[in-house]
Amino acid sequence: MAIVKPFRALRPNKNNAHLVASVPYDVVNREEAKQFAAGNDLSFLHVTRAEIDLPDDVNPYAKEVYEKAKKNLDKLKSSAPLVTDETPHYYLYRLIMDGRSQVGITATFAVDDYDNDVILKHEKTRKVKEDDRTNHIVTTESQTGVVFLTYRVTELINSAVSETIKNEEPLYDFAAPDGIQHTIWILPDKYNQPVMDEFKKIDKIYVADGHHRAKSASRAREEKRKANPNHTGEEEYNFFIAVVFPADQLKILPYNRVVLDLNGKSKDEFLNEVSEKFEVNKSETKEPEQKRSFGMYLDGEWYILKARDSVLASNTLSKSVGDSLDVSILQNFLLTPVLGIEDVRISDRIDFIGGIRGTNELEKLVENGKAKVAFSMYPVSVDDLMRISDAGEVMPPKSTWFEPKLRDGLLTHLI
Repeated sequence: MAIVKPFRALRPNKNNAHLVASVPYDVVNREEAKQFAAGNDLSFLHVTRAEIDLPDDVNPYAKEVYEKAKKNLDKLKSSAPLVTDETPHYYLYRLIMDGRSQVGITATFAVDDYDNDVILKHEKTRKVKEDDRTNHIVTTESQTGVVFLTYRVTELINSAVSETIKNEEPLYDFAAPDGIQHTIWILPDKYNQPVMDEFKKIDKIYVADGHHRAKSASRAREEKRKANPNHTGEEEYNFFIAVVFPADQLKILPYNRVVLDLNGKSKDEFLNEVSEKFEVNKSETKEPEQKRSFGMYLDGEWYILKARDSVLASNTLSKSVGDSLDVSILQNFLLTPVLGIEDVRISDRIDFIGGIRGTNELEKLVENGKAKVAFSMYPVSVDDLMRISDAGEVMPPKSTWFEPKLRDGLLTHLI
């Protein structure tokens, strides 16, 4: 039974929403964040990446960064302005990219449901990133990053969403600089109780994107609870903000890989070792067209790798659902044994490129010498994500890239 509540969003003036809205904090580095926010004092990046307003030698995880974030949020409340709705609402958030639409419900979700696996995960989190957002939440007393969830939608919820889009005026409706259309509505209050009751019938919701934001909300709750002798469990810090989208509306892009060197091997030695587990053929195609195959860019040429029968047979014998994923096959039969990359979470010899950047980015990184070899992946499906989560397993890091991305700053949850 999922507890999904309406909430009082902190949100911008309608005329300035497009200026406040910013890319998620974790899809840009410090320099890119600074460039995106340049000349725009209303950009929410001043809150989510407050280090851009401090000297470059300041550690992005320093206490003064989080204190600056709080000051910037307070400043933005008056300059944007940002206002808090008087009564709790559910909010609809629609994204349109390349003519494809997806509509989710923005609400607050119980931290207990996250901790107790009503809300299921598919990815491990890194402590340094948990620490960062936990400190950000506790210091600013707000959840500024929205978690991206998915579920198997019900007819009642579908009907409420459709009727709202058809009959209600949106709060915001604008195209971001990348061309993605962002539209937000308030779900009429008459739907609040029916939607809440409908979610109570749902026994599984899945984290699609934002594992660190969800885990940090859980850790922040623990800090707030310990500091509150009158804790009841109903305080806002017991809930985290997320948008939950129907699974059939989502599209997952591949999360491609580049490796900086060939682990001391010559090109011929590398290809010979790869061919022991994969069929290796030169190709005009840059992306795999089916599962169990991979694109590889090496020395100015593209290849298609297909897992040999021996690889597939070993996966059939495995009891792990995750071993059947393409990212696991590449890791277990090429990255680790051939290139010597044991743990992609800590290795500095591998990097990950979101599928939205395309294969041109892979070619560029190899051709300019920043990487030696690149791999293009076949995308993981939403069904794969759910199967992994249902089995209580986790995917290898950087398995999924969801696009389009939600914008920060349009809806914030104060705790």
